[in-house]
Amino acid sequence: MVAKIFKRVSDFSSLVKISHTVFAMPFAVIGFFLAMKNLHAPFDLKSFLLMVLCMFFARNAAMSFNRIIDRHIDGKNPRTCDRDIPSGKIKVKQAYIFLFINILLFITTAFFLNFLCFILSPVALVVILGYSFTKRFTYLSHFVLGLGLSMAPIGAYMALTAQIDYLPLLYSGAVLFWVSGFDIIYSLSDISFDKKQGLHSIPEHFGINRALIISWILHMITLLLIIAAGVLCPNGILFWIGTLIFSVLLFYQHLIVSPGDLSRINRAFFTVNGFSGLVFLLFFMLDIFLQK
Repeated sequence: MVAKIFKRVSDFSSLVKISHTVFAMPFAVIGFFLAMKNLHAPFDLKSFLLMVLCMFFARNAAMSFNRIIDRHIDGKNPRTCDRDIPSGKIKVKQAYIFLFINILLFITTAFFLNFLCFILSPVALVVILGYSFTKRFTYLSHFVLGLGLSMAPIGAYMALTAQIDYLPLLYSGAVLFWVSGFDIIYSLSDISFDKKQGLHSIPEHFGINRALIISWILHMITLLLIIAAGVLCPNGILFWIGTLIFSVLLFYQHLIVSPGDLSRINRAFFTVNGFSGLVFLLFFMLDIFLQK
């Protein structure tokens, strides 16, 4: 019985790719502690845990909905045909139940944070769930994905302050362009499949060379927004060291992926981006606590 429960938990963890939380969660934590810094407020464990749960439930809803909507496409793609729904590990009905439970938990958790988070929770759901349809009609789908994840810093900031401010919006902008940029690189893996299936992406529309240039430009904007946030809010040397490391890792993925060699896309997408977000969070936190 225990083994069966463990397997189901493992299956649903695989469905929503829990490991990919490293992309948005670090910037959500940054948004939360940025609010603490600006308010000169003590750490609020209850609000922090509710914020993390909001992120967790929203992401579960987004990923499970994406897997449900894309199940037929995933089944045709050699890269994704072994995903949980196409392979039969999880039935569509089970995925829908999981989806609705997470939507309900997300809205409920937002309610317990504050009224602003609660009334904006449906807006967040429209964005993160709506992304799943976009690649069927626009090559700008990467930006919708980026927009969904970019709500992490401002959402976490609102969790503590119940208000919107320009500083977390700068970090949200950074996440928007960061995610859009590396999603363009990741979508290079499916360029041939997308063309055959009539799906849209920047690589499919502009070609590999131009797609990589667009991705590079988006990542330059990411760095400019982080630098702007650092200048507008006084930070110590550790913040700038973290920014430097983040920028080096950002450029590294553009060095290991080229039009003539797409073999290291997964390393750029999963390893480099996941690690860079965590490193930036680490130095951001050290900078805050060592300034006290």
